[in-house]
Amino acid sequence: MDADAPRDAFAHFQPLDDPRGPSRWHRLDEMLIIAILAVLCGASGWTEVQQFGQAKLKWLKTFLTLAHGIPSHDTFGRLFAALDPTQLEQCFLNWTASLAQSSVGKLVAIDGKMIRRSFDRASGKAAIHMISAFAAHNRLVLGQLAVDGKSNEITALPKLLELLDLQGATVTVDAMHCQKDTAAAIRQAKADYLMQVKANQPSLHENVKLFFDEAIEHRWQHTGHAYHQTVEKDHGRIETRRCWSTWEVGWLKKHVDWPGLASLACVEAERRIAGKVSCERRYYLSSIDGRDAAVVLEAIRGHWSIENALHWCLDVCFDEDQHRLRQGHAAENFSRLNRLAMNLLRQDRTLKVGLQAKRKRAGWDHDYLLQLIRKA
Repeated sequence: MDADAPRDAFAHFQPLDDPRGPSRWHRLDEMLIIAILAVLCGASGWTEVQQFGQAKLKWLKTFLTLAHGIPSHDTFGRLFAALDPTQLEQCFLNWTASLAQSSVGKLVAIDGKMIRRSFDRASGKAAIHMISAFAAHNRLVLGQLAVDGKSNEITALPKLLELLDLQGATVTVDAMHCQKDTAAAIRQAKADYLMQVKANQPSLHENVKLFFDEAIEHRWQHTGHAYHQTVEKDHGRIETRRCWSTWEVGWLKKHVDWPGLASLACVEAERRIAGKVSCERRYYLSSIDGRDAAVVLEAIRGHWSIENALHWCLDVCFDEDQHRLRQGHAAENFSRLNRLAMNLLRQDRTLKVGLQAKRKRAGWDHDYLLQLIRKA
């Protein structure tokens, strides 16, 4: 066997329990290795994982025993449908921890995404909904959980926070998670929060809106604040973002006991396209100091990295919304393979190309594929 084989990189999965009976033919660790390598090279389902294994059989045998050859796609499907997703997530977290840097001073965006084709009408199974934590500074997925069909993202988020080391980070969430319990959970994780306020909190939204409307109209007389503005021009579009932040939140604390509240922010986005002008204001609560509006605006804009650099890539580069994996935990567990592959591909700095091109290169070039794994 190849002395330079990447087996050590898969040691993170050693604690994983094998859910199959004693009559199993194929080794759990070897099936995991084949599946991860296949997804790195572009596989988007169990049939393609099997085809990858068959096409690479001679090479795989340089570091795997494969006593009974390559498992069938049904065998892969049954295994990943039965694997405990909680255990697999812990293995994912262990691997990610070896890739990620410290979260101190970094931005971590949390948001959910539905795997649209994972529903099963015949059994009444709803589509899988995954909530993910995404590190904006190095574009790595730090962790993820499936949202219980009987619950929602609001109750799943604190459970995800418990799995992660977020000390010193700023955690951003959308308006759905603008909840006192969520703020308390983030503070308990020794992190700061930044939350958008919308009409799902009508009284809070109205109070914050009135405060900023009056403060801006009266030019912030007798009210401490910071201001920052950015202007972007692209293809005939001019977008100006104005951010006001204030640390004077005592008036709100008298009415709302919000854990760790330290600042409020308002962002006004003005767009000019083909002579037409639109303007919108959005409002935020945060535990970070509001004395630097540029930092606040950067965190607000950074939240949307999870949409552009994670969810969009999963749909376009990994074709995740088209996966028809509906048996057991298969859809949830395959999504972890996708995110692990994305993390490994993003860690590589030798190729100045996109994720799709890197996946093709991994499928063509064994040395490059091994390079991706060895970096773990």
